[in-house]
Amino acid sequence: MTTTVTEDTFLEMVQPLRRELVAHCYRMVGSVQEAEDLVQETYLRAWRSFHGFENRSSVRTWMYRIATNTCLTALEGRSRRPLPTGLGAPPGDPTAELRTRPEVSWLEPLPDAVVWGAAPADPGDVALARDTVRLAFVAALQHLTAQQRAALLLKDVLCWQASEIAEALGLSVASVNSSLQRARAHLAKLDEDATPRLADDDPRLRHLLDAYVEAFEAYDVQRIVQLLTADAEWEMPPFEEWYRGAEDIGRLIRTQCPAQAAGDMRLLLTRANGAPAVGMYMRGPDGVHRAFQLQHLTVTPDGVSAVTVWFDTDLFRRFGLPDHLGPEGEVAALAPGEAPHCGL
Repeated sequence: MTTTVTEDTFLEMVQPLRRELVAHCYRMVGSVQEAEDLVQETYLRAWRSFHGFENRSSVRTWMYRIATNTCLTALEGRSRRPLPTGLGAPPGDPTAELRTRPEVSWLEPLPDAVVWGAAPADPGDVALARDTVRLAFVAALQHLTAQQRAALLLKDVLCWQASEIAEALGLSVASVNSSLQRARAHLAKLDEDATPRLADDDPRLRHLLDAYVEAFEAYDVQRIVQLLTADAEWEMPPFEEWYRGAEDIGRLIRTQCPAQAAGDMRLLLTRANGAPAVGMYMRGPDGVHRAFQLQHLTVTPDGVSAVTVWFDTDLFRRFGLPDHLGPEGEVAALAPGEAPHCGL
């Protein structure tokens, strides 16, 4: 490109891509904070090399190429980000002492608001985008090598040709096809027995979520158990154990949860990875409900089939949730300019 381009003009061209690039980098690295940092690095790299952009591809393709290679560089020598179910251990004993794995960098949730700031025009595009950031899919990606991850995302999510991927990654077409074959074989088991999730516009979803919130706030463990599927799974990094079965999950809550009575817990609805989530607040000795855990829910027609819980309360601000709740549950202590994302 021979025409001089100002920084403002450059940003006008690439800024509309920021949300989708964050989603792409999140799929690669499994952390929203890292993904946002990598997108910023992508923009810096793109600006420095913009004089070499010759319109042989679209700006979007060019930016994805830079973002992918930025992620690959960041992932060199790094361990994957698993969830407890991905460590290979059998389900745990809900009455046993909880054990943490501080050396593990766990997979993190993606706030919907980071990716979907405005309603997209095509509902079909919305469904596809949400499917490609669903928690189970991103967790499965973490079991692939970085190169396999990149090839799969560029091919199956962005619909690039194998020759385009080979050029972007500095590989042969044969190497790309080999990586795709291995990646697809590994992911083939992901949806074998999966029950379809309830759609966002299905009235059963809101009814079940309301019942779930009410059951926790009432500390009605039996009701919580009834809202889970019989083979539901529960995991909660940084604790390494995970649990299977509604009854075992009920025992876990009765044994390990610090709540003792109705009103000890309050929940705010939010969204993560294209699915419902809740921020839970636990009442302290002073009567104040403070941020305690964030739950991601997989909701099927038969009930809640999976719950992933994070105890990192820094996530609350990232989700636009308050640090604590004021009297009678009103929100308080939001970060400047933030508001709770409680819609579905």
